[in-house]
Amino acid sequence: MSFGKALNAGLRKAMQDSDRVLLMGEDIGRLGGVFRVTEGLQAEFGERRVLDTPLAESGIVGTAIGLAMSGFRPVVEIQFDGFVFPAFDQITTQLAKLTNRHEGVLSLPVVIRIPYGGHIGAVEHHQESPEAYFTHTPGLRVVSPSTPNDAYWMIQDAIASNDPVIFMEPKSRYWPKGEVDTSARALPLHASRVVRRGTDVTLIGHGAMVTTLLQAAALAEAEGTSCEVVDLRSLSPVDYGPVLESVRSTGRAVVAQEAPQHTSLGSEIAATIAERAFYSLEAPVLRVSGFDVPFPAAKLEGSYLPDADRVLEAVDRALAY
Repeated sequence: MSFGKALNAGLRKAMQDSDRVLLMGEDIGRLGGVFRVTEGLQAEFGERRVLDTPLAESGIVGTAIGLAMSGFRPVVEIQFDGFVFPAFDQITTQLAKLTNRHEGVLSLPVVIRIPYGGHIGAVEHHQESPEAYFTHTPGLRVVSPSTPNDAYWMIQDAIASNDPVIFMEPKSRYWPKGEVDTSARALPLHASRVVRRGTDVTLIGHGAMVTTLLQAAALAEAEGTSCEVVDLRSLSPVDYGPVLESVRSTGRAVVAQEAPQHTSLGSEIAATIAERAFYSLEAPVLRVSGFDVPFPAAKLEGSYLPDADRVLEAVDRALAY
């Protein structure tokens, strides 16, 4: 099934399993969401469990916090990545800190779904990658699936978590299809995974970037270079085990992301590799990212977003050392 349909199926399963699970967001009910991820769920579960909210992100998240404190498990949708910032104070000042403020007695099982990233030809505030703001914030878990199977299982695991989870959905992946095993999950929520084996260079990324890395690895193979690809899946906490094991084997690493490079998740991944696998490195850890500018007009997104060619250029630089 498609990534979007897999999310829909995962949300449906979570709602069937517990009547404490509620969905909230702008146009998610009757319309089924901008990307139709929640299509049909209001008709199935009713308006008291799939709520069309006012256009007020701070109010949506604030209400979800109150519901979580009352025993519910709200799942909030932010229509587009750039719309999350009106709710930033509620997320980072309240949601992320309330459990610690109550010395662990209070749980905040809130999931905030954020469609993020580029490749859809949209305007400003619709193609950003703000994950670093949330990975930097203690008290939040941050995840990003890259496949329909992960989407199906990870949304359920996020809802089951007693901690708040920022669920980053790469919007360019909503339509491509993949196999979904609804009988058994492949990995825990916060596990990274090697998705392609290789021997020369390790390519590391998350979300839609994983597809780009796999494309780059296929092109590199045609030129005689073997690239291993690691899908992070979880951005906070990061499961460094498979990452470090791969880098210690290949001796070279390229970290790729759509977000700007400066003080980013990719910077943290690169620094940790350099710190914990230094004596295995044959070359500096290289980063490929969006540029340190606001996301440009849609016609320029092809120049801004990292593609397979930019990844391969970094691979060549790593191999040149």
